[in-house]
Amino acid sequence: MKIVLIGNADSTIYIYRYELLKRLTSDGHDVVVITPDGDLVEEMKKIGCRHYVAPVDRHGTNPVKDFLLIKRYYCILKQIKPDIVFSYTIKPNIYGAMACRLLNIPIVVNVTGLGTAVEYKGWKQVVTLMLYRFSFKKVKTIFFQNNDNMEFFRDRKIYEEKHKLLPGSGVNLARFKLEEYPSDDVVNFIFVSRLMKEKGIDQYLEAAEYITNKYPNTRFHICGFCEKEYESKLEALKNNSAIIYHGMVKDMTSILPSMHCTIHPTYYPEGLSNVLLESLATGRPIITTDRAGCREVVEDGINGFVVKQQDSRDLIEKIEKFIVLSFDEKKNMGIAGRKKVEREFDREIVVRKYLEEIEDGRV
Repeated sequence: MKIVLIGNADSTIYIYRYELLKRLTSDGHDVVVITPDGDLVEEMKKIGCRHYVAPVDRHGTNPVKDFLLIKRYYCILKQIKPDIVFSYTIKPNIYGAMACRLLNIPIVVNVTGLGTAVEYKGWKQVVTLMLYRFSFKKVKTIFFQNNDNMEFFRDRKIYEEKHKLLPGSGVNLARFKLEEYPSDDVVNFIFVSRLMKEKGIDQYLEAAEYITNKYPNTRFHICGFCEKEYESKLEALKNNSAIIYHGMVKDMTSILPSMHCTIHPTYYPEGLSNVLLESLATGRPIITTDRAGCREVVEDGINGFVVKQQDSRDLIEKIEKFIVLSFDEKKNMGIAGRKKVEREFDREIVVRKYLEEIEDGRV
């Protein structure tokens, strides 16, 4: 079969759908990936995928650029004539579905989170929901990564009879192995995300400054791209030894084993947090917020702690609560997290769901 995957970045497809790409090419399917150009395109070609470039203005609202994106998808799909299309993230979902509707091609869209344009009321939400209603009328399946997002679409009557739930993107349990828990003579916390307000970086930095002053045996690490507005603040904290900044890290398996706990104080409209899945798979407890995309993963007091959104005081209290746990209590939290991802979030579960959609398309 000819199978197309559409995303807003090469990393979206390669990092989180690598196992799917590998399985599809191994099964002899003609696999085509449509994304903006990037460093991982050659890696996808190495496993047997073809690639077409389609630039995506991820956060822009320029109607001319968006029209050109629809046209680009339409022209590529018309040329390829795929048997089925899988798409990810907002613009590829909406405009990919429009192109497929015009060409009568079955498409399975994956809602990887609502995004700020949909979560918060305003003209962007009105326009985006209108586009969803129009473009999703003929889709084969809508995959959601958490129940809250699925209910949001259902309440707004967006093609509700085709809704299905996935355990996020899943996690590769062979790559993210259960690692030995490190000695807690020095307790290492880590924040893995783009340094942006909605990911809770302000709360993390405030907690880091307070905790390191009170507990000298603690270290706070950050991995991710730093937005300009946080560069000076981060530099000041680094000079005070409160923060260890690693920059962009391509392979988290090189860092997570030396960490004791992952802190993800997000209030961003998540699909399902890969950061949390990878941490739990490694056997590391988590501290995160009680919101969609996180609450599905954290079990308060069992594999981590839940914190209130945008509440630095509560975050500090939960970090202190973690610090005073015994070594065995911390370790057992990590083991409980590993068992949870083995039961519920193995990436092979996700791959099987996609294969079922492909097999259903053969009938």
